[in-house]
This record gives sequence, structure tokens and C-alpha cells, in this order.
Amino acid sequence: MSDEAMIVDRGYRTYDGPRSGVVGAVRSVAWHSMRSVLGIGRPARHKILPVMAVLIAYLPALVFVGIAVLLPVDLVGKGVIPSYADYTGFIGLVIVLFCGLVAPEVLVGDRRNGMFGLYLSTPLRRDTYLVAKILAVMATLMMVTLGPPLLLLIAYTFEGSGPGGVGNWLVLLVRIVASGVVISAVFAVVSLAAASLTDRRAFASVGVILVLLGSNVVMGALIVKAGVSSTLGVLDLLGMPFELVQRIYGQPGGFPKMSVLLVAGANAAWATLGGVVIWYRYRRLAINP
Repeated sequence: MSDEAMIVDRGYRTYDGPRSGVVGAVRSVAWHSMRSVLGIGRPARHKILPVMAVLIAYLPALVFVGIAVLLPVDLVGKGVIPSYADYTGFIGLVIVLFCGLVAPEVLVGDRRNGMFGLYLSTPLRRDTYLVAKILAVMATLMMVTLGPPLLLLIAYTFEGSGPGGVGNWLVLLVRIVASGVVISAVFAVVSLAAASLTDRRAFASVGVILVLLGSNVVMGALIVKAGVSSTLGVLDLLGMPFELVQRIYGQPGGFPKMSVLLVAGANAAWATLGGVVIWYRYRRLAINP
């Protein structure tokens, strides 16, 4: 018998496995987009930046837990270490850098390598494709917006520094989850909108970071230095999601004169505007043959 391989027949066979439809396609694209961002199944060099970002986001939480264990004092209540409401803002720069890493990786690659057109040959359409990508970015961002506060809650609870009573514990849990989901959703849509405007990953990353940090710096200068109304803070793309987190925890935040409705409305408006930008960009995007 020859050791060489031979083709003895050729033809096509229909797929007879399970069919999950649009929902399954969205779930699959979202999952594989997350894997790509985190470098799973890719060479080691693709894992360095996401792993470093996640570790940096969790490192303060681990330090604070260690301090709480060693010092039997309510350091959170005394303001020595950040509260649950302040922790997300405490790692705000990490979240911004993570947005700059995640959004371009999720969108730009598909446009450059022709995968976008291939996805549209499946049950996915342009809108459901974008839903999958938004879900992927949200889920990835929640690793740094939701994970560390949950770690603090669990560790403080076992250590005896958590909230007293089951009711208070559940309320705090709901606030942590709501804050993580809201801030991830807003940053996901805004960063994807910025990343949708260019086909170069480096430009997209820089654009995402500049949009978030630039609006924060400009609005801060106008409000603090120029003395304009603090209501102009609604234009602060970076500050408004963190402000909403403060309100979820019942704190006045950095813009105490703003109502909760105004803060929530500003975040909803920015998320809607980002969604419109993405939709318009992809509605007009030509599919490479």
C-alpha cells in the first residue's frame, strides 16, 4: 500500500448538524471576538497587552483586600481606600486604555481581512453583526468594570468588612452589577463608534483614547478654569459614565448640581449617538469581493 494520500472522491454534502439561527450566529461571533481580543488561540504576543490591562485593573483590589485583612479598621468608611463607588473611577485610565485596545481589535480586523463580507453570508446581517460586536466589547470590558468590585465584595464579606445584613448585601450587589453593565455599555458603543471611522488599528486605538480623554480634559478646563456652568459636563464622554456610577451608589459625584435624570440622559444620549455613528458607517460600508 502506498503511503501517499489520494483523493478517491469529491463532492458536496449538506450540513446536517444543529442550526441555531441568528441567535447562535450572534453568540458565536461575540465569543470568538472576545477570544481574539484576549489573545486566546493566538501567539503569545497578542496576549501581553490584554493580560497586563486586566492584571492592573485587579491589582488595586487585591492590595485593598490585603490592607483590610491586616488592619481591623473600616478604612473604606474613613476614606483611606476607595469605596465601591470610587473604585471604577480609580482605575479609569486602565478602562480607557482597555477600550483603546478592545474596540479596534473587534471591528477593524474584519474590515481589513474581508471577514465582514464573509459574516454577511451567514444568517447575520449588518445590524445583528454590530449587535454581536457590541456584546463582545461589553463582555470584555466587564472583566475590568465588574470583576474587581465583585472581588472586593466577596473578599470583604469573608473578611467581615462587608455590608451588614443580607438585604444591604444584595442591594450592594445589584449596584455593583448595574454599575459594571452601564459603564461597559456606554464605553463599548462610544469606543466602537470611534473605531468604526478608520481602517487602521493604531489610528483607531489613538482615536478612542483621544475621544475619551480629550473630552474630559477640555470640559474640565472649561468648567474649572473658565468658570462655565457645570451642566456642560454632559459633554464629558469619560466623566459622565463614572458620574452615573456614583449616582447608582447614591453618591453626589463630581457634578452634584446635575440631577440623576440629567446624568442618565447624557449617558443614554452618548450611547445612542455612538450607535447611530456605527450604524451609519456600516450601512454605507462596501463589501469587498
